[in-house]
Amino acid sequence: MRRFLLALAALGSFLPVAALAASASPADLPAGTFVLDRKHASVIAKVMHMGVSLYTLRFDRVDATFTYDPAHPEASRVSATIDTTSLDVGADYSRRFADEFLDASKFPTATFVSTAIQPGPDGRTGTMTGALTLSGVTRPVTFNVTFVGVGQDPFGHTLTGFSALTTIKRSDFGSNFLQNLVGDDVKIDIEAEFDRK
Repeated sequence: MRRFLLALAALGSFLPVAALAASASPADLPAGTFVLDRKHASVIAKVMHMGVSLYTLRFDRVDATFTYDPAHPEASRVSATIDTTSLDVGADYSRRFADEFLDASKFPTATFVSTAIQPGPDGRTGTMTGALTLSGVTRPVTFNVTFVGVGQDPFGHTLTGFSALTTIKRSDFGSNFLQNLVGDDVKIDIEAEFDRK
């Protein structure tokens, strides 16, 4: 184990540490196509349980891409897919819940395609509106988006990250299971890191 740690330390001494510096300014985000780093992303949802607590769940398999032109940030386009069968409620009945709440066996993929990006006055926040298709139903949804930062990893790859928040009504997408116990409003919290390709 000691040899392994020493080898890691030696490797670290050769990596370009300066490349780890990141910027919180959207002005430093270069043009290009960016692909989600699935190891550094999460889609978390919270829904009221029996009026006493927020039940938290996540989706384990997510993909997304976006294109960006700094001269026209409003023209950015985002697309994302979620494997609804990857619903994780922290218990062995996760897959059953995916079927009961999302009809996941029939609709194993949820998608989002942006239709409008509206940068805020500070450039770091804004809104993203698009078409969310869930359980075979497509409806417009607007996310509040925050630019987190942009930088490079030790190998020179450009990385960038965003946070996105919204609330949807599950009944709008045909999810009516356990309405007397589980709330209708679903808060969605996304953290996403992307690599430029």
